[in-house]
Parts: sequence; C-alpha cells; structure tokens
Amino acid sequence: MDIALDVDAGLIVGAAIILVVSLILVIWAIVRGQRRKVVTGVEELIGRVAEAQTVLDPKGMVLVEGERWQARLDSGKAEPGEEVIVTEVDGLKLVVTKKKAKRRK
Repeated sequence: MDIALDVDAGLIVGAAIILVVSLILVIWAIVRGQRRKVVTGVEELIGRVAEAQTVLDPKGMVLVEGERWQARLDSGKAEPGEEVIVTEVDGLKLVVTKKKAKRRK
C-alpha cells in the first residue's frame, strides 16, 4: 500500500513561524526574569525601614513590610513606634540600627 500525505506548504510555513515566534517570546521572558532585581528574601530586607513594635533594648520585635520579625538593635535603645533600618539578617533575626533623625532648618 502506498499512502501519500499531501500537506499544504503554507500550513507548514505558518506552523513553523508560530513555533519560532513562541520560542523567541519564551526565551525573552526567561532572560528578562533573570535580569530583574531580587524582591524577596534576605537581599530585599537589608536597607529597609522597620518600625519598632516593642522596646528594643537591645532585643525586641519590629514590623517590616507588614511582617513581624525578632530584632536586635546594634546600639542604644529604641521605643515602640521608632523607625530603625535593617542592616543585617542573622538567621531569622534582624540586626537593626536607629534611623537618624532629619534636621529641621
């Protein structure tokens, strides 16, 4: 038995173009995703402003981006409501420093 399959050349070209364009879009999305700045994890916490929830003398709780964290103040004492800056992440605890008050002119 001799079976001949006739497939239109336009159909093959159209399918190939769709496949190539789809592949290019997927590769572009992957490259773009790799270049983006990290927005989660330890790298994102460092430099963030946190609010003291309890007295930090030197240990206590802070609120960062809506999440409560155990924290240790590097020096001094911070009262609830004071702003501190995350300088380091030590396991599941943050190391923070007091935010310097802006001088008024």
